[in-house]
Amino acid sequence: MASLFITASGTDVGKTFVGAGLIRYLRAKGEEIDAIKPIISGFDPDRAGDSDSGMLLRALGLPLTEEEIEDISPWRFSLPLSPDMAARHEGKEIDFDLLVSFCETALDEADGSLLIEGVGGVMVPIDQTNTVLDWITELQLPVLLVAGSYLGSISHTLTAAEVLDQEECDLRAIVVSESEGSHVPLYETVATISRFLPAVEVIALPRLEPGADHPAFAQIAKACGLV
Repeated sequence: MASLFITASGTDVGKTFVGAGLIRYLRAKGEEIDAIKPIISGFDPDRAGDSDSGMLLRALGLPLTEEEIEDISPWRFSLPLSPDMAARHEGKEIDFDLLVSFCETALDEADGSLLIEGVGGVMVPIDQTNTVLDWITELQLPVLLVAGSYLGSISHTLTAAEVLDQEECDLRAIVVSESEGSHVPLYETVATISRFLPAVEVIALPRLEPGADHPAFAQIAKACGLV
C-alpha cells in the first residue's frame, strides 16, 4: 500500500483540487483509494458541498452526509484562520497526539492507498507548539507539495521544500497549480523551480474546471508511487 501526505507552500493553492484529481484518476484505473482531511477551517455546514471535505467525498463517490464528513474531517472550525486560532475562537484546542493517532488508524484500516490532506502550508500552526511539518514528520509518509503560480510562489515553494528537506521528509513531487488571475507564466514557474530543485519532479497543472481530468494527474500518481 502506497500512501501520501499532501501539503502546500501556502493556503488556497489547490491541495484539494489536486487530491480530488488523483482520486478520480486512481479510481478510474480500478485502484483502491481513500482520503482524509482531518482538519478544516472556514467550514460552513450549510455549504458543506462546496468545502474541501465535500470535494473529496464527491471524488471518492461517497454521499455528502454528516457521518461521512465526520469520518474524513473530524476537526472542523467555522473561521477561515490557522487551525490553532480557529480552534481557540471556539474555545477548543487540537490534540496533536490524537490527530496523529487518527491518521495512523486510517492508514491501518485503508484497503488500498490513503491520501492525507494537510491544512494550509507546511509551517501552519496546529496548536501552541506543533505545525503541519511536525504532523508530516510524525507520520513519515511520502510528501506531495502543491504550489501556485502567483508572483512570489517560487520563493514560497523553494522555502517549503528546504524546510521539508531539513527534516529529511520524502518529497516525491511538486505540483504547480496555475493560480487564477495570475499573470506569471505557469511553465516558466515550473522551469525555475526545477532549476533550483533538480532532484524533485516538478509538474505543471493548468487551471481546470472543477472535476476536470488532465494527463498531469497520471504523472503525479506515478511520481508519488501511487501506481
